[in-house]
Amino acid sequence: MTSHSAPASVSVDLRPVRRALLSVTDKTGLQEFAQALASHGVELVSTGGTAKALRDVGLTVKDISELTGFPEMLDGRVKTLHPKVHGGILHMRGNPEHVAAVQSHGIEPIDMVVVNLYAFEKTAQKPEVAFADVIENIDIGGPSMVRSAAKNFEDVAIVTSTVDYAGLAEELAGRGGSLSRATRWRLAKKAFAVTAAYDAGIATALEAIETPAGPAVFSNELPQAIRIIDPLAQTLRYGENPHQRAALYVDGSGKGVAAAVQLQGKELSYNNLVDLDACWELVSEFDAGAEVAVAIIKHTNPCGASTGVTVLEAYRRALEADPISAFGGVIGVNREVDGEAAEEIAKLFVEAIVAPGFTKEALERFAAKKNLRLVKITSAETPRVIKQVSGGLLVQDADRLRITEAELKLVTERKPTPEEMRALLFAWKVCKFVKSNAIVYARYSEGHGQTVGIGAGQMSRVDAAKFGAMKAVLPLKGTVAASDAFFPFPDGLETIAEAGATAVIQPGGSVKDADVIAAADRLGVAMVFTGVRHFRHG
Repeated sequence: MTSHSAPASVSVDLRPVRRALLSVTDKTGLQEFAQALASHGVELVSTGGTAKALRDVGLTVKDISELTGFPEMLDGRVKTLHPKVHGGILHMRGNPEHVAAVQSHGIEPIDMVVVNLYAFEKTAQKPEVAFADVIENIDIGGPSMVRSAAKNFEDVAIVTSTVDYAGLAEELAGRGGSLSRATRWRLAKKAFAVTAAYDAGIATALEAIETPAGPAVFSNELPQAIRIIDPLAQTLRYGENPHQRAALYVDGSGKGVAAAVQLQGKELSYNNLVDLDACWELVSEFDAGAEVAVAIIKHTNPCGASTGVTVLEAYRRALEADPISAFGGVIGVNREVDGEAAEEIAKLFVEAIVAPGFTKEALERFAAKKNLRLVKITSAETPRVIKQVSGGLLVQDADRLRITEAELKLVTERKPTPEEMRALLFAWKVCKFVKSNAIVYARYSEGHGQTVGIGAGQMSRVDAAKFGAMKAVLPLKGTVAASDAFFPFPDGLETIAEAGATAVIQPGGSVKDADVIAAADRLGVAMVFTGVRHFRHG
């Protein structure tokens, strides 16, 4: 057998690839990459489904069992855990003792390992997943090969991501079937990050499982450790401001704004992504099966929100609430956007639109607006919110609590009318997504909720009430108001009543509740307590 020690005339920086072991779960681009390897005379060794995929395009493949002289066994649990695999990967080509050892045992060198791992986290996140399935999707052989190849990067290239296939094929073509040390080192660092993230995902998921039997029962307790090893998805142009660097990292779920599919438009910016997330959270508060919801967001705060029978109706009502602030904003829709709505939305300059989908007609109407970012999203419920502070992290449960009419406590002499009650529940949903201190004026008209004025992020509740009233374009008389936290004094409620609101929803719980209730009764304002606060500080 021929040693893989590099001839004296060949730069030690380069290592030829003569044999590659391929075993992947994600087969995207696999066949094309394998064909590129084969074009350089690389012998392909593979396992199970990967081998079949390669043979399907006419490639010659050696089964792993042929290489090891040992059959795959235990339902595939043992196939690459063998000295002829790991010896072929780990031996140092420039070490005469290593070379002699592998030759004496008939071990053939493996110069490239192409592996991606079982989709453990996706399995663990499935509803009512069986505990046995969670355990079975813990990859053993894959991470072992990845670590072996990465450790021996001086001689072996480890490929863990499909996005690297094209660049590697180009380098192999330009270097006569060899890869540089810089490339092997880059791939090794990436590989160790992959195994670290994989192990962290397993540890986090298993830590939360209460009973190791039957359907996996996951605990809702806060974790004992926070393991954040999300891979880099893309580098962004800049952060909140041009002098700040920024990047997007993904959690592997394939859901949410981080994994949304951009259908057209300029590259998404840091601020776009933050606004899109806020927008999608708000419209997701409404049941898409029952009613359409549209929100227009500016700097993470809603400037208009409404529900309707159609996307067009809901959009028009959301825009009507504050058409000036809506300019240059971000729009969220909880239903597929159709052509009729797209034609109307296209009249306004907006940065981005997020929705579960866009019809063909909508895409055609938006096509003329080349810079408009269209984002198709698969909904994801984030269980926890993490915020970095100096020296550590703050972790809290996501604010998913919702209130029904039956849970409200009437505290005033006057009871809200049915229309006021519907408006109050609508305003409460929107208020949850407005920065504190927050006051939302809303109305219920034509069978749907609509914001009228929004006071966001003010230092006092009175200022929030005044600002929301000042921002109102529609008449405030007969509206209702939602407050994200209690009124510390009657002056906030009095400001709201003076603006024209006739009913108020608020958490209650102030030492001055009795005074606030007395003021509401004196002014003829109906008021209900939720017993729940919705602070949103950032």
